[in-house]
Amino acid sequence: MQKKLLLCTLLSTYLLQANDLEKRVEKLEKALQAQKKSKLQEALKGGNSFNQKSFIPDISLILDGSAVSRNINNDEYEGYGIDGFFDNADEIPFHKNRGFNFNYAELGMHSEVGPYFTSDAIFHLHPDEFEIEEAYLTTKKLPANLDMKMGKFRSGFGRINAIHQHAQHFAEQPLVYEAMLGVEGINDAGVALHWVAPTDNYFMAGVEAMQGTNELSFGKSSENNLYVGYLKSGFDLGDSTSVLTGASVATGKTEDNKDSKLYNGELTLKYIIDSYSNLTWQSEYLYRDRDDVKQGGYYTQLLYKKDSNWEFGARYGALNKNAKNQPDDLKKYSAIVSYSPFEFSKIRLQATKDKSKSFGGVRRTENQVLLEFLVETEAHAF
Repeated sequence: MQKKLLLCTLLSTYLLQANDLEKRVEKLEKALQAQKKSKLQEALKGGNSFNQKSFIPDISLILDGSAVSRNINNDEYEGYGIDGFFDNADEIPFHKNRGFNFNYAELGMHSEVGPYFTSDAIFHLHPDEFEIEEAYLTTKKLPANLDMKMGKFRSGFGRINAIHQHAQHFAEQPLVYEAMLGVEGINDAGVALHWVAPTDNYFMAGVEAMQGTNELSFGKSSENNLYVGYLKSGFDLGDSTSVLTGASVATGKTEDNKDSKLYNGELTLKYIIDSYSNLTWQSEYLYRDRDDVKQGGYYTQLLYKKDSNWEFGARYGALNKNAKNQPDDLKKYSAIVSYSPFEFSKIRLQATKDKSKSFGGVRRTENQVLLEFLVETEAHAF
């Protein structure tokens, strides 16, 4: 009797479990059918092939304007030269006029392009022209700490060539950059390859192949002719001081197919005072051998960032080596006070005494005071 009772109990338990298992399977099948139906509806709506929100890039807009007072009238200033370097400035995109200037609106876009690339584009909208400042792809997953950039971009030559005008500490390029590379610097179509060493201290090596359209130092654009290489490193001296060093070389051809080489050495020391303030000393020396004409110059600047709002600075620049029968005492002095009411705006007051320029073939000292206004929206803080 007990055996029959035990057998009935086991049989009942088995039937209950089988019934429960059948219900679970049925429930799972219904869930799978619902999931398939949902995916089918998404596909019919196009959601499975394209999602517009996933393709909207990060967008920023920067507005730059200035008010300028100088002792040179606008007509004379448009044709200024620097003796031994160039006779006439081809382009003056920033702070051109006495009085008020709308320098540019900068529209920037950044987007992820699948798992392997990012894309960036920066457009300058001047009052009378539209310019593609930069537009390039950057790789994300190359092996051995390598990355590659392809498109139109600002070269990594030197310390500040790659930095946009609004992000620099002063309202104008240093004198030596202006004389040898112009206000736009090296900004060209090409490809760049970078390698970062897997070490505690920062060390980066980079090479670039570019078209070479910069007319002040190169200029032969019928074929790519400009090749740039650089080494950059950074390390700490104690808890409060950081050091950045670098060396760069650019070699190319002039419009007359003559050889041109440009060398650069850079040094930056940054001392951290506290969480909001620091002191930075930055210097660069450039030396050019262009068609056997050897020229050189440098700048040095000291910046004091008082807090998150205020910054003060002074810069001295000189062209101390020039072509034969050309002056080698070309100098420029600048001082700035910058105020940022909040992260996305800047008001910059700059005073300049420039002893490097000639106007109508006559060398004159330019005295200038400018007040610059910078406002940024969205993802591109100063």
